[in-house]
Amino acid sequence: MNVFPELELNTFSVVARCSRTGQLGVAVSTALPAVGSMCPYVKAGVGAISTQSRVNPYLAIEALALLETGLNAQQALDAVIIKDEVKELRQVGIVDAQGLAAAWSGADCKTWVGHIVGESFSVQGNMLTGADVIEAMAQTMRTTHDLSLDERLVRTLEAGQQAGGDKRGKQSAALKIHDTEDYPLLDLRVDENPYPVKELRRVLEIARLQLIPYINGLSKNGQPASVPPDEVTSMLAMPPPQRPGGGGSAPGQ
Repeated sequence: MNVFPELELNTFSVVARCSRTGQLGVAVSTALPAVGSMCPYVKAGVGAISTQSRVNPYLAIEALALLETGLNAQQALDAVIIKDEVKELRQVGIVDAQGLAAAWSGADCKTWVGHIVGESFSVQGNMLTGADVIEAMAQTMRTTHDLSLDERLVRTLEAGQQAGGDKRGKQSAALKIHDTEDYPLLDLRVDENPYPVKELRRVLEIARLQLIPYINGLSKNGQPASVPPDEVTSMLAMPPPQRPGGGGSAPGQ
């Protein structure tokens, strides 16, 4: 396995598959900058993974490759963990394209540490304020089946943050979702903010109004891009503050 200069990223996250749309996604937050550049890995029709604690991105990269060969989430996770010399410092959550989820929390991850695996999701975290963080996240996933995946994932992060989150504080958050294409449907990042989950919610609301209409018109699986509706073209020609939902950063709370 390739070796990445490893960083301890004490984090809480959720990985999930939407049973209605097949979308796969990860939402994650931590008290270090730019969590979205290190932890979430998603591939359309394959799986979604968060690699955390003593982060090694190759755990996620190799697990996705194994999922593509036909292994399920538990088999792929077992295969990458068993040969990891420092597996007790790792934490990984994974869900595959069929909705099977699995997780690993090494015995040497910093407390509080743990995970809960449910139907088409896994929530996990380390160096948390307590078990109630993960329990609140799992409960949110269990009770939001009728909502879109982006909404479920952000609500789950919000529940974890409200329950205490990372015991060091707050700094960054990210949301990554793939639908049917090789490029993401959403890849939103708050890289340095005193209220990252709250800011991620604000950015998601803006993205729904300003970004998703643009994404919907992009080329799909070799099909040419569609001509955007006039209202989308007109909206994107406006300065950002004048567009629907335009405004400044989220106020602190």
